[in-house]
Amino acid sequence: MTVVSPAEDRRIRSLRGAKPHVDPWTAHGSVIEDERRPNRITERALTIFLAGAECPFTCSFCDLWRYTIDGPTPPGALPKQIEETLASNDVPSIQRIKLYNASNFFDRRAVPTVDWPRIAELCSSFDGVTVESHASTVGSATVEFARALSGRLEIAIGLETIQPEARNRLNKRLDANRFDEAMSFLAAHDIDARIFVLLGAPFVPVHESVEWTIRSVEYAVTRGAGVVSIIPARGGNGEMERFAMLGHFTPPTLGQLESALDQCMSLNAVITADLWDVERLSGCPFCRAARVERLRRQNLTGGLEPAIACETCEGR
Repeated sequence: MTVVSPAEDRRIRSLRGAKPHVDPWTAHGSVIEDERRPNRITERALTIFLAGAECPFTCSFCDLWRYTIDGPTPPGALPKQIEETLASNDVPSIQRIKLYNASNFFDRRAVPTVDWPRIAELCSSFDGVTVESHASTVGSATVEFARALSGRLEIAIGLETIQPEARNRLNKRLDANRFDEAMSFLAAHDIDARIFVLLGAPFVPVHESVEWTIRSVEYAVTRGAGVVSIIPARGGNGEMERFAMLGHFTPPTLGQLESALDQCMSLNAVITADLWDVERLSGCPFCRAARVERLRRQNLTGGLEPAIACETCEGR
């Protein structure tokens, strides 16, 4: 049983710093990347970082709240952000669009349903559309949106970890049964699943961190995930710093990320290491650039490359 309470939500929120001003009519930015897919092809993907309402969940490890607004997303704001971003990019060269709103796409406060037709229209030229959602908001609305699209829908869901204590202490309101139900629902309606797994989740012992990351990735794949991204846990929200002071969180290292990805490469899915903020991971200053580039190549090719040799760190 996952234990959560409104009082816990308030306590976690009380540790946050000031939220920066966010304009709901302007996207935070975008990035275009090549991305490996389960069908053995490489897609050109555009990710748009949208500004909108904050997630109603208060996960202890999350820092995405700082990219959200207070109150619901104004109708028309998200289509405007998407339209302006598309106008400034070479759309014909892009096969997939990812709409990441630092919240849940199927939360009506975050994405007004009145905007769905225009969002679907703006996404009509793409083969794939990825949106993010908590497992609990996957349901009939997901199918409705999938049917409105010309391309194929993919839902990005945070599993985070299957380590029992950590899962119950993340304040995520997600247990194994609910995750499994969401994955079964997506499979039954022919909707793809992309899963996020944490490396270095709080309350996972440091010496077990890589092992539980691998086990969590394996769990996601057996439940039907076509893509799994390993995301190093990071501080910056107050609660993670509190965990660190209490000995419940140790920031993961570049070497741990390498080890976790290497040991997942043989799985029957696309497994990647999330390199956003990779510069925050501790690692040998003499070989870290080569190690990061190795991870980038493995993300794209899916092939396990020889380890980087370094006399200074000996692979640590």
